[in-house]
Amino acid sequence: MSMLELINKGGPIVWILFAYSVVALSIIVERLLHFSLMPKPEKNIETAIENSVEQAEVKKHIDNLKGPEARIMQGIHKAWHKNVKNLESVASRLGSIELQRMERGFRTLSILGNTAPLLGLLGTIIGMIKAFMVIELAGGRVDSQALAGGIWEAMLTTGVGLAVSIPVLLILHMFEGMADRRAHSMRGYAMLMLEHLPHPASNEGNGEAAHHRKGVIHAV
Repeated sequence: MSMLELINKGGPIVWILFAYSVVALSIIVERLLHFSLMPKPEKNIETAIENSVEQAEVKKHIDNLKGPEARIMQGIHKAWHKNVKNLESVASRLGSIELQRMERGFRTLSILGNTAPLLGLLGTIIGMIKAFMVIELAGGRVDSQALAGGIWEAMLTTGVGLAVSIPVLLILHMFEGMADRRAHSMRGYAMLMLEHLPHPASNEGNGEAAHHRKGVIHAV
């Protein structure tokens, strides 16, 4: 039996689940490309920033970087240059923006993965109701082979729902892990910038020593 015949026997619920799989696959491919093409900071950038004496050197190191960590560092340095005092808030806001970009489509995948088994179960229940209605109309004298055929067709939707749900949820968890690792990376580079920038008030004055910041960036 071909795949098209199976889908036809499953009825409209299986067609809906097939549409689920198409939408989920398109999101998965797009997110895979996004994560694979997302640049990472150079390995020596942390050492270069720590060894920089002048802020012009720091700016030179981060200006040519790409990726979410780079955008956060560049945004923090730009805010410092404008004498913004609450740089932790700037880092938190930029981190939230970058994390939102990485998690685009995650909610849709979660909805598809969690509702696919329920749709499959709904299709099975509807199919079983139809099968027992046939038994009732036949007065209880129903060919066992025909009854078995009706039952497996009803169970088909549950199988399809699980077949769609399981890989979607597994891949979603993988994506969430990837996003979480980059969030930790963004938090680390944001803290690196905060630790090596002088207090904004010293940007106009006598060049005070760098002010160590211990705030935690919760939103990154």
